[in-house]
Amino acid sequence: MFQQILVPVDGSPTSMQGLDQAIAVARLANGRLRLVHVVDELSAAMAMDAYSGYAGDWTGLLRENGAKLLVECRQKVEAAGIPVDSVLRDTFDGAVHEVIIKEAASWPADLIVLGTHGRRGAKRLFLGSSAEQILRSASAPVLLVRAPEQPAEGEAATAAEREPFRVHLPSGALALE
Repeated sequence: MFQQILVPVDGSPTSMQGLDQAIAVARLANGRLRLVHVVDELSAAMAMDAYSGYAGDWTGLLRENGAKLLVECRQKVEAAGIPVDSVLRDTFDGAVHEVIIKEAASWPADLIVLGTHGRRGAKRLFLGSSAEQILRSASAPVLLVRAPEQPAEGEAATAAEREPFRVHLPSGALALE
């Protein structure tokens, strides 16, 4: 069913959660993964700001960091015993979602698994969503893995979030969590 699973990775915690889910699906379906990292205009602009004193090759630095990320992710997948390959793409004339959709079509992917922040409302409107664009445009099914909801600033975690309620009876007949 899902023999070829495309997994875009960017190093974020949500991306890594997506990778974990892709490994689980590949294990169940006896599939293989293709990891893809995209160096794009936004990444280049952010890097220029972050390294404002650096006068070297911005794109080269981003490609190098992307290659390192792909090696780390590839090692994780190989440790799970899943066949894997990886590709590093860059684009200065298109959006990340377009590169991912093209990669999924040309490989061809049976499933795309990616982490998403699950932004809503104004945050989504102003920041946009590559995940949403991939979901709307990809010819393959898309599994979105959302980041866990974080409590709002100043909002305390509920008692259930801090520590689970557990009841274990000696008979083992009932265990509530």
